[in-house]
Amino acid sequence: MRPWRLCRQSIRHDSSPSTNLRRSRSFYHHNIPVSLPRSSSRATSTTPLPQLRSVLRASTASTSSTTAPTPGSIVTIHGFVRSVRRQKRIAFAAIGDGSSLEPLQVVLQPEHAEELSNGTAVTVTGKWEACPPGKKQSYELHATHLKVLGQNDATASPIQKKYQTSEFLRTLPHLRPRIPFNSILLHLRSQAISSITTYFNRHGFVQTHTPLITSSDCEGAGEAFTVTTEPPPPALSSSPPHPTPPPDPFFRTPKYLTVSSQLHLEAYAQAVGRAWTLSPAFRAEKSDTPRHLSEFYMLEAELCFVDDLSQIMDVVEHLLRDLARTLLASDLAHDLIEGARIRAQEHGDAGPSAHDAKVVGATALRARWDGLVAADWPRITYAEAVEHLRSAVAEGAVEFEHAPEFEGGLQAEHERYVASSIGRGGPVFVTDYPRAMKPFYMAPSEGGEQELGREGRETVACFDLLVPDICELVGGSMREHRLEPLLENMRRQGLMPAGGEPGEGNALDWYVDLRQYGSLPHGGFGLGFDRLLGYLAGVSNIRDVVGFPRWYGRCDC
Repeated sequence: MRPWRLCRQSIRHDSSPSTNLRRSRSFYHHNIPVSLPRSSSRATSTTPLPQLRSVLRASTASTSSTTAPTPGSIVTIHGFVRSVRRQKRIAFAAIGDGSSLEPLQVVLQPEHAEELSNGTAVTVTGKWEACPPGKKQSYELHATHLKVLGQNDATASPIQKKYQTSEFLRTLPHLRPRIPFNSILLHLRSQAISSITTYFNRHGFVQTHTPLITSSDCEGAGEAFTVTTEPPPPALSSSPPHPTPPPDPFFRTPKYLTVSSQLHLEAYAQAVGRAWTLSPAFRAEKSDTPRHLSEFYMLEAELCFVDDLSQIMDVVEHLLRDLARTLLASDLAHDLIEGARIRAQEHGDAGPSAHDAKVVGATALRARWDGLVAADWPRITYAEAVEHLRSAVAEGAVEFEHAPEFEGGLQAEHERYVASSIGRGGPVFVTDYPRAMKPFYMAPSEGGEQELGREGRETVACFDLLVPDICELVGGSMREHRLEPLLENMRRQGLMPAGGEPGEGNALDWYVDLRQYGSLPHGGFGLGFDRLLGYLAGVSNIRDVVGFPRWYGRCDC
């Protein structure tokens, strides 16, 4: 039996012993409060109702709970009508408040269901009663008072109870969160943030807020949005408009929306030892894939006084394992599994779209969580990964569109195979990528400047964490903390003129200062938070995890 959990703020109950409730037609009069008999020795105040999902699950298991509403007690709920069934002598309404995938059944008089339709916001007060044997749910609410809270044009509403494609729902980002599974995604986001915050607090990290407007492109990839101001539109006039001179730069020099908080986070970490942030990031990539957005959230952390890449990977592994364990122990896990089962069934009937080619069922979703909880995630070098891919091709175990080459990088198809074959369905760390593929701030692999890859190419002390299906989830590295090697890297990547020196007006002069004044070994990582939520929820398209997604050509609402 599935119990129900409703918002702590939106439900209350009164456990008065009075049970002499009249069920006459006048007692059910719509929108008129009902005077319920109370014991003279009891106060008339109400108390918040606890989360019913866990309470009623305990009740089903024949265990006692002092927080559960007793049968016959008076309960008030707020929510939205998900469906209405009208019969000759009775009516049933399914009410949800966004806290549970499944609704609560409310029993009504037929005349009180006349104004109800899918999406109507209501307040319902009634008796909390056990359902007859054989019913799907354990308890239901027998309404004694119902109030419609606002207008609802169910006929014209674009959100209908029938199956609607993901592409269509993306055109309605302001209404899409009301769909039960999308409400659960909001709860998952909230719970994940809470779990991550708890972990970092427990391990001495300081949460910080980094700027969104920056003076440089952290990654050096040239995919940043430039911040500009636009002149006001010309006033309506019959005379020809006069040329308007371009406005002065607001910040005097070009500024950009941040692509990563890392550089500023390093400054914070060098003050407090360990720092983290969960902040928006922006990429002007003209990518039209299920894995990319123009605006997304990045979870980033920096650790000082560390000199080994494995220490950074340990933090990532422990953080994600702790998050998965928290999810498995929560009531939210049931709704996500049930949501995966329903979506797999719907997509099986309708057929997946081009952007939803991978539908994750309930079994596969649970396997993802178990993979995160498992101990000792594999760690291999980039050179070993390339060798593994080449061997698999030579043995006929797999075919790739792009041949695996050391200088070619790991394509998405390569990363998926590494995750499935080496990670065995769980996460796997790939370390020590060629320097030519990575940003200027990464330190050389352990062993100093002469540490080379197996094919004679210099590598850096970095890692990518690969997980099944979505590929790269986390990227991290040891940061180059020595001044001269950092300057040489910047010159090599065109971030500083050949022969240039600090203090010559470079946009990264402030970052160079961190190496001149009290530098120390440190490292950190960045995690795609929205990708992580999609992985935990079994949602293959990142546009369906974010409430108001922005990508190339689209920025609705």
